[in-house]
Amino acid sequence: MSVLELSDYLGVSSDSIYTMVREKQIPFIRVRRRILFDRDSINSWIHTNTPYPE
Repeated sequence: MSVLELSDYLGVSSDSIYTMVREKQIPFIRVRRRILFDRDSINSWIHTNTPYPE
């Protein structure tokens, strides 16, 4: 998925996505100049980075 698709999926701005990519906080794939995201990798990332109440 693209940056725009991911920003819609996560409900955050595309600027936030670019920041997370630049800081290597989110799994991504770079194909030439494009930044792409695998939905399964993103779902796994969400699952492992979501804090649960104690």
